Amino acid sequence: MVVEEVRPRSRPALVVTMLACCGIVVSLQQTLLLPLLPDLPRLLDTSADSASWLVTATLLSGAVATPTISRLADMYGKRRMMVVALVVSVVGSLLGAVSQALPLLIGARALQGVGVALIPVAIAIMRDELPRDRVPLGVALMSATLAIGAGAGLPLSGLIAEHMDWHASFWLTGIVGAVLIVGTVGLLPESPVRTRGAFDLRGAVLLSVALTAVLLALSKGGQWGWTAPRTAGCLLGGAAVLAVWVPLELRTPRPLVDLRVAARRSVVLVNAASVFAGFSMFVNMLATTQLLQMPTETGYGLGLDVLHTGLWMVPNAAAFGLMAPLSAWLIRRAGPQATMVAGAALMGVTYLWRVFYSADLAQIVVGSVVVGTGTAMVYGALPTLIMRAVPVTETASANGLNVLLRSFGTSTASAATAAITTASVLTLDGRELPTLEALELLFWLAAGAAAATALIGVPMLRMPEYAEEADRSGAENTGRAQIVRGQVLSPRGTPIRQAVVTVLTPDGRAVDWGQADAEGRFTAAVPGPADYLVVTAADGWRPRSRMMTLDSGTPIPPIVLRERLTLGGMVRDADGRAVADALVVLTRSTGELVTTTRTDHDGRYEVPRPANGRYVLTVAGPDESLGARTLAVWEEARDFDLVLGTPLSDLGGLPDPLA
Repeated sequence: MVVEEVRPRSRPALVVTMLACCGIVVSLQQTLLLPLLPDLPRLLDTSADSASWLVTATLLSGAVATPTISRLADMYGKRRMMVVALVVSVVGSLLGAVSQALPLLIGARALQGVGVALIPVAIAIMRDELPRDRVPLGVALMSATLAIGAGAGLPLSGLIAEHMDWHASFWLTGIVGAVLIVGTVGLLPESPVRTRGAFDLRGAVLLSVALTAVLLALSKGGQWGWTAPRTAGCLLGGAAVLAVWVPLELRTPRPLVDLRVAARRSVVLVNAASVFAGFSMFVNMLATTQLLQMPTETGYGLGLDVLHTGLWMVPNAAAFGLMAPLSAWLIRRAGPQATMVAGAALMGVTYLWRVFYSADLAQIVVGSVVVGTGTAMVYGALPTLIMRAVPVTETASANGLNVLLRSFGTSTASAATAAITTASVLTLDGRELPTLEALELLFWLAAGAAAATALIGVPMLRMPEYAEEADRSGAENTGRAQIVRGQVLSPRGTPIRQAVVTVLTPDGRAVDWGQADAEGRFTAAVPGPADYLVVTAADGWRPRSRMMTLDSGTPIPPIVLRERLTLGGMVRDADGRAVADALVVLTRSTGELVTTTRTDHDGRYEVPRPANGRYVLTVAGPDESLGARTLAVWEEARDFDLVLGTPLSDLGGLPDPLA
């Protein structure tokens, strides 16, 4: 086991300010060009379909870059990868500022999209650098920067369109981004928490191909047709690549996305809620801008121009920013689960209200702001929930996956909006415009997505994985972080995969945990040199606990799990005599074969204990007599005896697995 020592933390206010500024600039890069899209076909002498690639390119590159840069940040340094992402996005801004040709502008927008990966990396830096009681505020502010940047980008884009050349939007984000690069290098510390190993290039390529195919279908399905061969081909191709990618990731020692961690119930629930929350959030922006901009002749639109539409969207962005301290307070007092559920419930109720009350400016703006308030609560809680459910060393990559799934939700909202608003239209002066019923249907769908978010959060309320003491950064972390690396082995020296190593203080407070990879290696973060209680558990092995002094000057030997748990028992015939050389077959209750063996001369059998679950034990004697019974395996080694020729009903049913 190896321990790395790093320098103390920086000032919390400085860290939060710099990271929030980076988030705002990234959001500006994504939104400044959006209000100009209706004019770009004329400005670039191209079709509307071709011009829409300026949005699609950003979406695709952001989705591809987020998991890749997040994993690289965990491995090679979070500040370093923040600088890389900023440099790439600034290059994209400068390329767009000097380009007039559509292919170059699409490339510029793709480079700008890489900046989206800054968000999960910045949140991970906050976990590493901020005292634990300030992390919720920092995370809430970082989540709010997306809405703040979008809120500022809409009116700013209107001003640029009226008074300047449209290339000024690229110049603005490029210059500000360059300043932030200097500030990031000079003011932010490099994160103390890093993992080692080779980057999973194969996994990154396969996931990038799959994401590109799926998101391309979602973003272009409205133009290509949802049943068109191109759309179906992208969806099926993306699903096929994902089907190949998943088993490869499970066999990779240091995967791009640790699916073992992502498959934990506490992580799955947060990520599922994120998809629905992303859908519900994005409908608010899409539907509100439609209500503000549609001509008054439609009977529901207010006919505002780009500038005034952007100005009336500012209150929504302001609600996000002002809610950040309140969201942080709620997270500290009530917990992130309750904050998420309350915020999602507020969003759902408000969307239902908007179905019936969106007739004038006041109702539209108030409805948008209240939905934004609920969204701020949800978006402030989601990263905190992820951080409390994953190891410190997985913070960036886990948040990257969460941001990616939120983006999937927003992409689905965009696709649904395009499909609904083009299916239900009215004709006005030769133009086809969405009906009010189409926007009301979007509000119903958004209310359903918000309700799903809240319902997913209900079982999370009682889950200990999200409790404050499970915040693995540790309350005792006063500034010197160390990364502990080790290996879990069997008595024969072979690695034990998927073993879970939990590090606690001597009085039982959680510090961090890590899951062993295919080589049995794990990493965990500890506050500093001290004695820790290290608990190691693996499926099929008896757990081991020991006190260890984790110090850079003291080498720690590998953790060896010495006793393999087994499942065994005795096979007898109807007269009670032991049956030797009987075939013993263990299958899952769903039918899959687990293992086979034969009884010894005393009629006993023994096999490695399988994973927890329900199984069927079948025995065939040498004289072709048969016997079977169901059994439930839970944690410890157990003996399950079986009498050949005895029906299952005579065996007394299922054994008590805890007896």
